Amino acid sequence: MPLEILLVLVVGGIAGITLLLHVTGRSRLRVLTKASAQKDWLRHFPDDDVIDVTISHDCHSALIRTNVGAGLLWSFGADTVARHLMDFDWLEHPKGLEVQFHEFGVPRVVIHLDESERRHWRHLMEPA
Repeated sequence: MPLEILLVLVVGGIAGITLLLHVTGRSRLRVLTKASAQKDWLRHFPDDDVIDVTISHDCHSALIRTNVGAGLLWSFGADTVARHLMDFDWLEHPKGLEVQFHEFGVPRVVIHLDESERRHWRHLMEPA
């Protein structure tokens, strides 16, 4: 098969899959509620006991307090990502807070928060 035809097939296939995902709604960020955030957290960490869930105003991230400490859950497309807040730094960001994890798999995430949420979340993220 000529390289030109193979290239067109590959590019067309990727574009088709991307279009299909977008049309079916799979590219939208997941909207979190307290119940769905707790359920998603337990899917990632089934041994944790969830004590409290704080949802951001944009409903795309949640601060989870558990028996082992605080954790962060955020939307990543139609799915979620969860991390315990054990080894991290946070920085002010124009859109909210930037959390920098000291791990290779998730280097950083920007959580969109307004000013009142920033103060509250910083307070909840402080180690006990």
